[in-house]
Amino acid sequence: MSIVSSWRIVSLFLLVIAGVAAWWPVVSVSDTTSEHLVVSFFDVGQGDAIHIATPDGYEMLIDGGPSAKVLQELSNRRSFFDREIDVVVATHPDTDHVSGLVDVLQRYQVNLLLETAAEHDAPAAIAYSSAALIEGAHIVSAQAGQVLKLGASTTVEILSPRGDTSKWRSNPASIVLKVNYGETSFLFTGDVPSNIEDYLVGVYGADLQSTVLKLGHHGSDTSSSELFLQTVKPEYAVVSAGKDNRYEHPRPEVLERARSVDAQIVSTITMGTITFLSDGERVWLEGD
Repeated sequence: MSIVSSWRIVSLFLLVIAGVAAWWPVVSVSDTTSEHLVVSFFDVGQGDAIHIATPDGYEMLIDGGPSAKVLQELSNRRSFFDREIDVVVATHPDTDHVSGLVDVLQRYQVNLLLETAAEHDAPAAIAYSSAALIEGAHIVSAQAGQVLKLGASTTVEILSPRGDTSKWRSNPASIVLKVNYGETSFLFTGDVPSNIEDYLVGVYGADLQSTVLKLGHHGSDTSSSELFLQTVKPEYAVVSAGKDNRYEHPRPEVLERARSVDAQIVSTITMGTITFLSDGERVWLEGD
């Protein structure tokens, strides 16, 4: 590993420990560089995998879906020779979120791995934990109040969990994070249920307002409460789920609640991978 790459890893680690700090690019940018923030909700079936590329050339992957399909999705957006991802977030250790991360950690060099303290005894969760240790990335337990600066343009705020979640069930312990770029923002809630959503409303209130919201738990009726949606007021509501899944996600009542706040609903079930672009003032779907 080069001296420059090592400094980049240390910078990321110190950033999370400090809570709020500026992390400025110190190495050449990746092949994903764009003049816009690019956020892609990968079509990985029944699961979550979201890739974020900043205008400064930094990358974050939130979850990896239920299989190695995430690798194909990543290869569609980057050079074959680009084998580094700055930040990987494992929102919680359920199979449909971390199974694909095993393959990601084997294929790519990951500088910072952000995860929850909640544990799971599923084979995929155990395999993920082993792969994370072998990877050698800096592993940080997410806590509300942590802030990451991905270059000069993009800020990532950790909103939940707060406190020791080692004994929590995995869904409530999901990492909730908000990505801010200029006047636009993206809110990712993992699989948190409505009681956690209500807690977030009580703590953050109008600060939850976001341009794009990933509907919690793949559109399950256990998430995306009326109060939460009315507070977030998203322009777009994203469903990340698999076609004909056995859970019948997304639930019709959730979609109705999203429509009631005038959100445009987009789904990986019907659209495949969904990519948004932001110039800091507005957000639009790729191809529009």
